[in-house]
Amino acid sequence: MKHYYTDNTDLISEPVVFQFDYRGHILKFTSDHGVFSKAMIDYGSRVLLDAIQADETKATLLDVGCGYGTFGVCLKTVYPWLKVEMVDVNERALDLCRKNAETNNIQDVTIYKSYIYENVEKSFDLIVSNPPIRAGKEVVHQILEKAYEHLNENGELWIVIQKKQGAPSAKSKMNEVFGNCEIVKKDKGYYILKSKKE
Repeated sequence: MKHYYTDNTDLISEPVVFQFDYRGHILKFTSDHGVFSKAMIDYGSRVLLDAIQADETKATLLDVGCGYGTFGVCLKTVYPWLKVEMVDVNERALDLCRKNAETNNIQDVTIYKSYIYENVEKSFDLIVSNPPIRAGKEVVHQILEKAYEHLNENGELWIVIQKKQGAPSAKSKMNEVFGNCEIVKKDKGYYILKSKKE
């Protein structure tokens, strides 16, 4: 069986298009089989998008496991000064991500294939992720641990994770790595966790 966190371009393609209102901006997304949350922006991602704030001290953002571009497209729309990079291991997701950036007139973004941070060369002011829980704890913890070396000083890691799918474990790992972890928001079992590189 093919999963959204693997490269699965050989799946049947039946694209779906939907709209998403993010802070007064009506955005249009195309999705398809083989990507996470095919039919709509998932609830956890919505909770993170509602919670996250960025001011102009934050200039760069990396979306790890970007899927069809939810975080990168939404946050670049609201914070147009951000230079955004989006990475995923799934070629179909990356193709959709490029399409969705173009559809929503998102420029100054870089979208490329990377297993977690494997092909990421820069460091950033913000890293965001809705980690692929089904890929296993080891993958999730790699996203959390290795974020540290890809953040600038005062950079922030923001993630969304359900309590029952490992939020306490993720919080513990982020505390271990960063020396801090704030629960920014809890909503229907979803935790928004933030760590700062101090």
